[in-house]
Amino acid sequence: MEYYVSEALHPSAPHHLPGFITAPGDTDTLMVVVGIVLIGAVLMVGNLYLHLHTLPERMAHKSQKLQFEIVAVLGLLALFTHIHLFWVIGLLLAMIDLPDFGTPLRRIAGSVEKIAGVPPGDEAAEIADESTVQAVATEGKDTTKSGAAKSEVPSHA
Repeated sequence: MEYYVSEALHPSAPHHLPGFITAPGDTDTLMVVVGIVLIGAVLMVGNLYLHLHTLPERMAHKSQKLQFEIVAVLGLLALFTHIHLFWVIGLLLAMIDLPDFGTPLRRIAGSVEKIAGVPPGDEAAEIADESTVQAVATEGKDTTKSGAAKSEVPSHA
C-alpha cells in the first residue's frame, strides 16, 4: 500500500488562482498592505478627532485669559467624561466676545489709590504695615506737645 502524491488538481478546483493567494511559507503582501493602511487610517482619524476637539480652545486662544481657561477646562471635561454638551458650551463661549471689565476697574482702582496718596501695587501693603507699627509706637509715647506735626499723626487712608 503505497501512497502516491499526484500533481493533478481536484476536478472542481479552479485552474487559475487569484494573485492575493500566496503559497505556503510566503509573505502575505495583501495583509501587510491592509495592516499599514489600517494603522494609517486610525492615526489620521485620531488626529482629525483631536484637531476638531481642540477647535474651541484654539478659537478662544485670542481672547481673554479667563475665557481661554474656562474653554480649556470645558474641553478637558468633554474629553474625559464623553459629555459632548461641555464641548458645545466651550465652542459657544469661544465664539462669544466677552467685554473687558478688568481694565476699567483696574484703572479706577489705580486712580483711587493715586487720589488717596497710596502707591499702587504691593508696596501699599508694606507701607500700611509700617504705618501701623509707627502708629502703635507713637501711641505708646507721651506726646505733650499740643501742636504735633502733620506727618506724626497716623493716617487712616
